[in-house]
Amino acid sequence: MKNKAGDLISYLMIVLAGIILMILLIGITGNSISDALSGFIRGIAGSSYSVAEVFVKATPLILTGLGVSVAFKSGFVNIGAEGQLYMGAVTITALALAFPNLPKGILMPLCLLGGFLAGGVWSFIPGILKAKMGISEVINTIMFNYIALGIVGILLQTVLKDPNNYFPVSATLTDSAGLSILIPGTRLHSGILIAVICAILIDILIFKTSLGFRLRAVGMNPRACLCSGISVGKHIIISSMISGGLAGIAGVCEIAGLHHKLIEGISPGYGYLAIIVALLGGNNPFGVILAAIGIATLQVGSLSMQRAANVPSAISSIILGAIVLMLMARKTIFKKLIDKKEEQG
Repeated sequence: MKNKAGDLISYLMIVLAGIILMILLIGITGNSISDALSGFIRGIAGSSYSVAEVFVKATPLILTGLGVSVAFKSGFVNIGAEGQLYMGAVTITALALAFPNLPKGILMPLCLLGGFLAGGVWSFIPGILKAKMGISEVINTIMFNYIALGIVGILLQTVLKDPNNYFPVSATLTDSAGLSILIPGTRLHSGILIAVICAILIDILIFKTSLGFRLRAVGMNPRACLCSGISVGKHIIISSMISGGLAGIAGVCEIAGLHHKLIEGISPGYGYLAIIVALLGGNNPFGVILAAIGIATLQVGSLSMQRAANVPSAISSIILGAIVLMLMARKTIFKKLIDKKEEQG
């Protein structure tokens, strides 16, 4: 009980430190702290649209965060969720333009499956290179991000470009390739439901199945797994494919739920934020959901704060970075302080 209480107090201390840091940064900018905080709160809870925007931002973060967390469980450091997301986005665009007359009940499942496979293949290659050749997946997955962005740029200048548009964008996809809006008057789409379902499935896979046990075992002690007859390389490849597939689904949801066409820059760095989401969520599927909602809240609130009080939205990035550092140091700093107080008490 003491350990759980200490953990809770240390987390509350980090949250408090984040709030204090936000107030200090707003003060440094010379803007009104009350106006800025009021704008932040209005931005995340001022209306149904504001609340919905938090979950719109959280959807791709949940999916990419889940992907990265699955990879981390097996010791595969996937830094390529950004590129895998784009490959999913390319896939739904290509399928929707190739089969515009398919009914929604067939086309959307096809696009989700195609996006999963495309993202999975994009992560499978670095997985193979690590498992069979021992080549660092960190470098490979980062390089594959740049390759994916380059492919998107080429496709939008050639086969996927809308001939009626001067800019490098695809044609608008048909309604059958779109996700349903959950709350009228907002942008919240059913992608959030897909993300939650994926989290439940990943939780079952990782913690309730023998495959999940082996994936976790490989991540914790690959040498012991080899001695026990568990194929380390095989399970790294499996986790890399699942990881990339989830990021690919994120790309599908972004196109089907928000943009309805392929454009350059559909992701403002979701694939990189996914690493922070996975770390903050403790590589636990439900922890990932909470972390994604928290980061989305910070982002949406910061943009509203900028509009309301002219406070730079970059403050959210500073706070996020500081929180990550504090979480990494939690056990060595905050918990020690708590333990000392408990001993003195």
